[in-house]
Amino acid sequence: MVSSTVENLVIIGSGPAGYTAAIYAGRAKLKPFLFEGLKAGGIRGGQLMTTTEVENFPGFPEGITGPDLMDRMRAQAERWGAQCYTEDVVEVDLRQRPFKIRSTEQEVYAHSLIIATGATARRLGIASEQEFWSRGISACAICDGATPLFKDEELAIVGGGDTACEEALYLTKYGSHIHVLVRREEMRAGKIMQNRVLDHPNITVHWNTEILDGIAKGGKLVGLTTRNTQTGETGELAVKGLFYAIGHTPNTELFKGQIELDEEGYILVKPGTVETNVEGVFAAGDVQDSNYRQAVTAAGTGCMAALVAERWLSHNNLIQEDQQTPEKEEYEYKDESGTGLVADTEETFDISKTRHVGGYALRKLFHESDRLILVKYVSPVCGPCHTLKPILNKVVEEYDGRIHYVEIDIEADPEIAKNAMVTGTPTVQFFKDKEIVEQLLGVKQKSQYRQVIDKYVPATV
Repeated sequence: MVSSTVENLVIIGSGPAGYTAAIYAGRAKLKPFLFEGLKAGGIRGGQLMTTTEVENFPGFPEGITGPDLMDRMRAQAERWGAQCYTEDVVEVDLRQRPFKIRSTEQEVYAHSLIIATGATARRLGIASEQEFWSRGISACAICDGATPLFKDEELAIVGGGDTACEEALYLTKYGSHIHVLVRREEMRAGKIMQNRVLDHPNITVHWNTEILDGIAKGGKLVGLTTRNTQTGETGELAVKGLFYAIGHTPNTELFKGQIELDEEGYILVKPGTVETNVEGVFAAGDVQDSNYRQAVTAAGTGCMAALVAERWLSHNNLIQEDQQTPEKEEYEYKDESGTGLVADTEETFDISKTRHVGGYALRKLFHESDRLILVKYVSPVCGPCHTLKPILNKVVEEYDGRIHYVEIDIEADPEIAKNAMVTGTPTVQFFKDKEIVEQLLGVKQKSQYRQVIDKYVPATV
């Protein structure tokens, strides 16, 4: 779909930078057009969607989870008129004006652009990585740590920063013992996070240690071969899961050759500003910050980018004001923290309904339903699960009355997740006539879920 109008401002990327830019641009009546991302460069909401407790973002003395913070920012952006699209941008042309931005679903044109594409978690690239990816090796402890595969097992996490420490602490809720592998003889993490890890009885830190490869047995990850970076001595570590927390790579592939980047791929901005070498194009958040990389600094540069974009548009007489800015009393935030799932019981279960929750409903439907059954497995702090929720809700609405849809919280129903061999969240399984017919891991586009459903559900006349 090609838009016939030219947008005041397009923002590529979400997270604290993108959402803050959208909030400020919306309040300036620019009606910003926000591409949140789907799979490219991570997930909607950025790296905070894979963070448990955020304890240093101002205004939350009790702390807040990363997904909840991002959901609140998104809601605030939408309140002020931001148009949010959970789509990946696949092409940007900065050589023409207005700029052309093409996503997987549509093509739009804009007078100004804010790049807030963030950064993507790095991988080690060990030989067995692909074999065990999402089946023993993961780059997101917050997403996958609660799965039955890792319950009461010894686990390893590689990295020495705040993220590695935070995720090691999180994994102690599920694994029997956590091994933190640090390549150097010191951590980069802040002292508070270091002390929490070093003082924890169920965490062991292995200094000067690097991973050579995974050890397989019976098609499963059962250990790691390691090497001491100082002595060269090799060894083995018996673990059933490996998690990466080894830094990030800026998501700037779209802009190579069109905008100035540094040698590591970060966008270069004029000192003290968010201005790039292309007029009307601004960069915010981790995509232009290899130093601080904090949620609050990302939000700050998002604010700067929106303010400067508004001034630039005004100076060039390009603004078309949005006259639909909401009044304060029209808005009420709906808290959707956690999974928000209330399981069906024998008293509340109704097979005629499309939507269901929990193990009781799944067992009933498995034996009694003649429809295609979609089962979505989620966990409370899984960021990608938050991303998938509105996507899958729209698809389920389209097939209302023709399918059954069940949501399973893997922490509330661990045995069901174990029997279903769920190794990460979100996972969507499709059942027909008591047989699993398809499975989709992670977050997919709406079209992919429709394609599976259409195989087994007759078209309406």
